[in-house]
Amino acid sequence: MSEELMVLLMFVALVICIFMGFPIAFTLCGVGIVFGFFGGLGTLAFPLMGYRINSVMSDYAYITMPMFVFMGCMFEQSKVSDNAFAVLNQWLRNVRGGLGIATVIICVMFAGCTGVVGASVATLGTLALKPMLDRGYSKGLATGILAAGGTLGILIPPTVALIILSPIIRTSLAKLFAGAIMPGLLLGLCYAAYVGVVGYFKKGLVPEVVKGGNQPLQYTLWQGLVAFVPFITLIIMVLGSLLLGIAPPTDAASIGAVGSVLIAAGYGKLNKETVLGAAMNTLRISTMVMFVALGAGMFSACFFAINGDLVIKRALIGIGLGPNGTLALFLLTVFVAGIFIDWLGVLCLVIPIFYPALLDYGFDMLHIGIVILVLLQTCFITPPFAYSIFYVMGVTPPDVNIGDVYKGVVPFIAIQLFVVVVLIFVPQISTFLPNLLF
Repeated sequence: MSEELMVLLMFVALVICIFMGFPIAFTLCGVGIVFGFFGGLGTLAFPLMGYRINSVMSDYAYITMPMFVFMGCMFEQSKVSDNAFAVLNQWLRNVRGGLGIATVIICVMFAGCTGVVGASVATLGTLALKPMLDRGYSKGLATGILAAGGTLGILIPPTVALIILSPIIRTSLAKLFAGAIMPGLLLGLCYAAYVGVVGYFKKGLVPEVVKGGNQPLQYTLWQGLVAFVPFITLIIMVLGSLLLGIAPPTDAASIGAVGSVLIAAGYGKLNKETVLGAAMNTLRISTMVMFVALGAGMFSACFFAINGDLVIKRALIGIGLGPNGTLALFLLTVFVAGIFIDWLGVLCLVIPIFYPALLDYGFDMLHIGIVILVLLQTCFITPPFAYSIFYVMGVTPPDVNIGDVYKGVVPFIAIQLFVVVVLIFVPQISTFLPNLLF
């Protein structure tokens, strides 16, 4: 059997298994073993699995993941976002669309402390969605803000997605953390600008500002600033120690985990239930990610063993797309794949296939990695497998249906694609900070 036919059948089998509902981790591993066995490895495909397990478990980047996840889970349990949201709501009460803008700002800050999309959407959904709907925000805009804002958890560091991406594209985790900061803030700024602009020019989406109807001040300026101390403290402890070279990623993750425990204690939320809940969520999320990483590693190893990378490279050269055309095809593949499978599957499946060709064309993989992370924001809010939409539906009142959410996320998908284009043409947005610091 030719190499080309073997690679084609490998992808066909993978797609069939995924759409039949098999877990992606076991699908990747199983398809890899079968095609590795018949593609030339023979019985060596079985001990290769043990080697991949050892490789994943000992990978430096993955060591930090459970601690960052635990930090996010503890931060979620401490409920520190409640006061900060109330302060922003007070400060922006005379701005049309101010409550929506406040929600975006909290989403950005919360993303910098959790790195888990489900936790961000669930926490901020219970906090901000009902007030927006009660104030008169349209159902589509309110749920769209929440669904899109929650996805910032996989872009703004520290985030599990960057930890997974680091070994795949062979780029320093610290550099990826630094490179993702500016694009994440840019995306949040675009969300807030959209809410402000649409609130000003399009009637009916946000409530009118009632002149002379100001509520009495609940927070003084000092009390308001104090509400943001936990966010700022945790971000400085983790990112500051990492980016300034004070601590390596593993130590920075440990600092973040300990810091989140101290913050929970400061808010009186440190108890047995909180710690056990955070620990169990950490175990569940980390185990899921490690299994997918193992399956993807097995699939990639067998894919390369049957010369799949050479087949893809020859196909791209034969098509004659050139560097820019290959990049466009790669990003289109990431976008389309993100519609049907989750972000973890896209990272572990699509990127290793295109990685050799992109490297040969001389692309800066740090920049490409950040572009990928921004583009993967769309996979959370593009139907049918839109996890962020499902998270939102879990916290919406009964009168909000999934059609409202689908309609509300469309402008935010357009914003995400716009930011991707901006990053492609202005790579300094993602490379300036890493080059400055490192």
